[in-house]
Amino acid sequence: MSWPSPLARLLSPNFTITSPSHQYLSPAVNRYLQLILNEHHHPLVIPTVNLTSGYAIQSLVLVISDLSVPLMHGIDESYCLRIPSSGEQASLIAETAWGAMRGLETFSQLIWGKPSRIASGMEIFDWPIFQHRGILLDTSRNFYKVDDILRTIGAMSANKLNVFHWHITDSHSFPLVLPSEPDLAGKGSYRHDMQYSPENVSRIVEFGLEHGVRILPEIDMPGHAGSWAKAHPEIMACANMFWWPAGYKWEDRLASEPGTGQLNPLNPKTYKVVKNAIHDVTSMFPDQFYHAGADEVIPGCWKADPEIQRFLSDGGSLNQILEMFINSTFDYIVSMNRTAVYWEDVLLDQTIRVDKSLLPPKNTILQTWNNGPNNTKRIVSSGYRAIVSSSEYYYLDCGHGSFLGNDSQYDQGNAGNMGTGGSWCGPFKTWQTIYNYDITYGLTEEEAKLVLGGEVALWSEQADPTVLDSRIWPRASAMAEAMWSGNRDEKGMKRYAEATDRLNEWRARMVSRGIKAEPIQPLWCALNPGMCNTVNLI
Repeated sequence: MSWPSPLARLLSPNFTITSPSHQYLSPAVNRYLQLILNEHHHPLVIPTVNLTSGYAIQSLVLVISDLSVPLMHGIDESYCLRIPSSGEQASLIAETAWGAMRGLETFSQLIWGKPSRIASGMEIFDWPIFQHRGILLDTSRNFYKVDDILRTIGAMSANKLNVFHWHITDSHSFPLVLPSEPDLAGKGSYRHDMQYSPENVSRIVEFGLEHGVRILPEIDMPGHAGSWAKAHPEIMACANMFWWPAGYKWEDRLASEPGTGQLNPLNPKTYKVVKNAIHDVTSMFPDQFYHAGADEVIPGCWKADPEIQRFLSDGGSLNQILEMFINSTFDYIVSMNRTAVYWEDVLLDQTIRVDKSLLPPKNTILQTWNNGPNNTKRIVSSGYRAIVSSSEYYYLDCGHGSFLGNDSQYDQGNAGNMGTGGSWCGPFKTWQTIYNYDITYGLTEEEAKLVLGGEVALWSEQADPTVLDSRIWPRASAMAEAMWSGNRDEKGMKRYAEATDRLNEWRARMVSRGIKAEPIQPLWCALNPGMCNTVNLI
């Protein structure tokens, strides 16, 4: 960024944007034009700039090198934005339509006031450090309407995030209507008005394309599959059982939380249903990544099934059962021209895992959620690409306690876990915790190249549309900046202190745009920059 003098110019009330025609960029241009003309944002702290006299900026001209590049992982999102100190025209140059969308967002954030002013005499050349920058939303445990999802995707685009990881199904409900297996949602959703139709999915995918956000679907299996049981009880193990029966040791539980049920890989019909599901999902979602889950396969669940008991009695192992499942489904996913994404458990779980020979790194990405940088290191040192969602840093649901109905740890005389608030992944992950996390910590230069990026995750045991915005924002904004620009200054020092003022301003602008982001400080702090800092080590 070059801005030698803090100048600003008026923006013409007749401002226009000139752009080549493009199926998804053109709607974005129209959207940003309306935002720019009508937002009239009032900053918390008015920028200290010199307003130059002369002609107002009349137009922004977009120049795109290659309009044919589809939205997919690894595309060029760079852009160059020039806002002159004289002359009537600003320019935005990008390699792709998707980079142009990032530049349009930056342009919109440089405008404030009424009449509208824009920072000028400025040149920005910008691109992301990490190519995968996402949010995971769980829509199984609690349901979110399509408009909630669209609002989230719109806010993601404003934060230059580019992957909406849609954890659609889990043991609690199966809300996605699949044409080949309509009973999965027909019987497995909470209600008929808590389902996502193929038309809903198409709308979400198109909205994502118009905002430069990929939609990555996840159908979790073979664990976390209890919601399949109402449609297909014959392919299930331990469905509809109490999750942790009285007198059982924790290691003998049937699930890690209420809601039991895992697919039975020994039943041939399992694969007919699973392949129908994979076929339908890959038909509805064009992204080249397909998330196949495979986390938290619980030994006790499979051991509770009579057919699996006989297999184990005959010398078989739990690992062999999971390998049967992965072996039968992985090749099918790849045949759909998809790269398979799995949770790290499939290779790193201490009890049930597969041999890495079943998952060639060329077609496999692993998403890490345990043990922070240590598991990231284990994944990339084995040659796999990694998506980082370490629960110690990136789980947005943590710190809100337990959702069990009779949890004795909250009794005054038995409060041994109160340091975490009773939450398994507590305490609450502050924006500072998220911002300061270095997802390539401890990696060699070559290993770091295998880290595609990161995702913050909102699991919905204790979240629904009433708290969606405030649980995600502005904490996801902290990750967004770290993923795009990094969390260090030019000297290599962490810059969370000066990021605070920026995040206050950005949170205020998001609120004005209809995103109910939670505050990070009293307004007094934003109006008195630096006065809420500490100059002592804590």
